Amino acid sequence: MSDETIPRTLPVRDWPALDLAGTDYDPVLRELTAEGPVTRISLPNGEGWAWLVTRYDDVRLVTNDPRFGRAAVMEGQVTRLAPHFIPSPDAVGLLDPPDHTRLRRSVAAAFTARGVERIREQSRALLDELVDAMLAQGPPADLTDAVLGPFPIAVICELMGVPAADRHSMHTWTQLILSSSHGADVSERAKQEMGAYFSDLIGLRENSTGEDVSSLLGAAVGRGEITLQEAVGLAVLLQIGGEAVTNNSGQMFFTLLTRPALAGRLRAEPEIRRQAIDELLRWIPHRNAVGLARIALEDVEVQGITIRRGEPVYVSYLAANRDPEVFADPEDIDFSRVRNPHVAFGFGPHYCPGGMLARLESELLVDALLDRVPGLRLAVPPEEVPFKKGALIRGPEALPVTW
Repeated sequence: MSDETIPRTLPVRDWPALDLAGTDYDPVLRELTAEGPVTRISLPNGEGWAWLVTRYDDVRLVTNDPRFGRAAVMEGQVTRLAPHFIPSPDAVGLLDPPDHTRLRRSVAAAFTARGVERIREQSRALLDELVDAMLAQGPPADLTDAVLGPFPIAVICELMGVPAADRHSMHTWTQLILSSSHGADVSERAKQEMGAYFSDLIGLRENSTGEDVSSLLGAAVGRGEITLQEAVGLAVLLQIGGEAVTNNSGQMFFTLLTRPALAGRLRAEPEIRRQAIDELLRWIPHRNAVGLARIALEDVEVQGITIRRGEPVYVSYLAANRDPEVFADPEDIDFSRVRNPHVAFGFGPHYCPGGMLARLESELLVDALLDRVPGLRLAVPPEEVPFKKGALIRGPEALPVTW
């Protein structure tokens, strides 16, 4: 069969926005992965169809190969999950090198090991206050409302240089931007309001020597290295990304509390916690469907199929993290898994800059909740834990616990 006929013979699979329970793996993604390493999909919004790549090696190829670009996504309507484009046109998520490299360099210092360690003790103190308040109030409690929600918001606002008084506004905007259920207008307005806020904040810091992200961006604008519009686009994406920890940690603790043997092992063997968190990051289904597309900038062959110049391509990090060629028994949660090159934070130039920060927060949360609340358990049957509906990023709406 020639590659000329393949696009017409591979079916275009409709991939609806499923509201999945718990940590259930998306059945559509499972079917697509079983059909072949490269398939075609249509998502609920945008137009047309796109290629989907699911094998680990192919996902790393597409995300790291300059023949696939992000900037061209803005040149036409691409099928997508969200009713609106989350990044602004000149935001880092839609830039290609060298502009992408230039923009990321401006905030790199905040996300290095040293930059993240700078806020470790402050983050631990913030977390202890939240756990103290939950314990003082007594069981039962909503772990999401008491700890898993406010903690990542406080940490990302601290890193971004957003005053504590503005945390609530940031959280509200983020929830509207990350929802697919309010419609494009509501999400777009929230994005514009958050952008206007950061425009003012960064604009005031053009000569700053501070180490927070807004100060670093303000200084880079002041030096003429990036534009204010670029700085605002990056700030919005980083702020939104910071709240992903709420969903990730919600799924992590749902997983641990519905598998008491796993939680028991982490209590008994604190030395394996960092490795265990990496395994949970590999296993949990972080998002619904797929994120941002890339466009083939020339004809590229993947697994014997020619992806033509101009055609959109999605990768599934979730599927890559379950690739049996890379991870033995990928459906199992194995805290003894030593080699774990998962792609939960992405791969290539668009690798999530907040990966180290997310790991730090996860470590602090596991330490605090397992050590300080030894009897922590679900207060309702697992099937009664409500999970978010109409959301791009998966996670529990609430996590009722007792101890």
